[in-house]
Amino acid sequence: MCASLSFLQSAFASSQQLPLLPKFAAAKPLLPSFPIIEAKAKTRREDRTARHVRIRKKVEGTPERPRLCVFRSNKHLYVQVIDDSKMHTLASASTMQKSISEELDYSSSPTIEVAKKVGEVIASACLEKGITKVAFDRGGYPYHGRVKALADAAREKGLQF
Repeated sequence: MCASLSFLQSAFASSQQLPLLPKFAAAKPLLPSFPIIEAKAKTRREDRTARHVRIRKKVEGTPERPRLCVFRSNKHLYVQVIDDSKMHTLASASTMQKSISEELDYSSSPTIEVAKKVGEVIASACLEKGITKVAFDRGGYPYHGRVKALADAAREKGLQF
């Protein structure tokens, strides 16, 4: 009996000397640890920005053929004609301009009819300044709906893409 008590006393004494490990720091697994591969969650905005970067590698505005750039927000539609060599905006149109916003009454977001009107306004602004040819930059948006309507209206008004 004395031997069993001495064993308990020696075990208790050794546990007081060594710090106890926390419960979550259990023994390490015997297998080598492999890196956990997770997919990066991308937002729609990040995807559009990546597409726009790819497009911008190919589309460049020059003084002879400036870039017609489209930006689409939830409430408005913006178009700029940009000379990338000088970094100048030559012409611009948007749904925030009074001539467009007063003429077309829309409540939540620009429709295809509003996009057509913006396309006509940007085309007439370009033709007034002597710009007839542009390189179309869809800004990472699909060439569909409002973007397509804007481009078609600008073509009909006399711009060459």
